[in-house]
Amino acid sequence: MDFKRAEKETVDPTYLWVGPNEKPLTGNNRINITETGKLMVKDFLEPLSGLYTCTLSYKTIKAETQEEKIVKQRYDFMIFAYREPDYSYQMAVRFTTKSCIGRYNDLLFRVLKKILDNLISDLSCHVIEPSYKCHFVKIPKHHLIHELFIAFQVNPFAPGWKGACNDSVDCEDITNRNILQARDRIEEFFRSQAYIFYHDFNKTLPAMHFVDHSFQVIRMDSCRPGFGKNEGLHSNCASCCVVCSPGTFSPDVDVTCQTCVSIHIYGAKSCP
Repeated sequence: MDFKRAEKETVDPTYLWVGPNEKPLTGNNRINITETGKLMVKDFLEPLSGLYTCTLSYKTIKAETQEEKIVKQRYDFMIFAYREPDYSYQMAVRFTTKSCIGRYNDLLFRVLKKILDNLISDLSCHVIEPSYKCHFVKIPKHHLIHELFIAFQVNPFAPGWKGACNDSVDCEDITNRNILQARDRIEEFFRSQAYIFYHDFNKTLPAMHFVDHSFQVIRMDSCRPGFGKNEGLHSNCASCCVVCSPGTFSPDVDVTCQTCVSIHIYGAKSCP
């Protein structure tokens, strides 16, 4: 019932809940309707999204005649399955180098990726889409120097990542916790590189070394297939990955649902 009705006495209330399939809802191992009309749904999945209608019936009784009259009120609710977004991190660092030509740049790049992968492998995270470019950089009061601009992404879906979920249906809590730990470890690794550079080399500069304060990190959100973000439609949960509505679909880990007029279900992952 609504707040106004809830503040009044209600005689002989009964409740009829109708689900998205337009059939009355009855109690089972997933759905429970309490004696006061509350609908409780366990393990809410994509196909359960849609319009839920509750019809409240109650009686009004005239004191002087005891005449009874049945009153009905209908309440509509749009309910959507949603997930927390999956986090990944886009990172960038810079290293000095002697020259933009030669095999040592590629060697450093490959060794660095291997070190970072080993650093976070126990978290089921890994480095993907690594790349680098060599540039000439003019630093104030110094000559031109060569620097490697290295970029990579860290995500929590290394081979075998589902084993870390412990059979949990909603694994994003675990994967997001793991990726946060991975971010912290990588950040600490480059922080230690700067410390070593300033404290252990006695002013003797190696040809290739980490450029202090060059580490940058940006969080990237992604949604599972069948889910997407829509701030206009779901402004009360703008950062959530909400199930794609009928007429839309999401086939990959993008953050938006695409249009497809032939789709009539929630959570579509392809357009027929």
